[in-house]
Amino acid sequence: MQMEPILNQPMIETERFDLRPVRRSDKGLIEFYAGDARVALTTATIPHPLPPGTIEAFIARAIAEPRIEDVWVMDGLKSGGSEVMGVISLTRLDRDQSEIGYWVAPAYWNSHLASEAVQALVAGNPQGNQAMFASVFHDNPASAKVLTNAGFVYLGDAETYCVARQAAVPTWTYSRKL
Repeated sequence: MQMEPILNQPMIETERFDLRPVRRSDKGLIEFYAGDARVALTTATIPHPLPPGTIEAFIARAIAEPRIEDVWVMDGLKSGGSEVMGVISLTRLDRDQSEIGYWVAPAYWNSHLASEAVQALVAGNPQGNQAMFASVFHDNPASAKVLTNAGFVYLGDAETYCVARQAAVPTWTYSRKL
């Protein structure tokens, strides 16, 4: 895996695609995919329907300095695919720990992109974390499998507020020491 700095944030190469920093030009495809109810209902933070300006504000926060969240795009141009196949992020919880979050466009579900992205982010550890955390909804066992395949360990059950569902949803919480 090769990492090179781009805009103070590394680019992480995987076998099938690159994880590259999000850019303003990604707005259209991110808005298209994040506006899909199936994507919004599997994440905690994406509202549905997607209000105007939501993705612009997300990208502005992601590229602002200083950042508390690093956001990468799963860029499929390496394999001739779409320029945005999904998004993965690390949100700093403190100086040693971050929370990982991701979504994949429905057209790429069941292609193991999330597994490859999470494993690459863990291996690259661009924030120099000692631990990463993640939560997944009980009704999304595929994401739980992504985490366990990347070496995350189940910590317990919790509840996470899901903006699209307008409710707290039961989650499994995972951790990975690095």
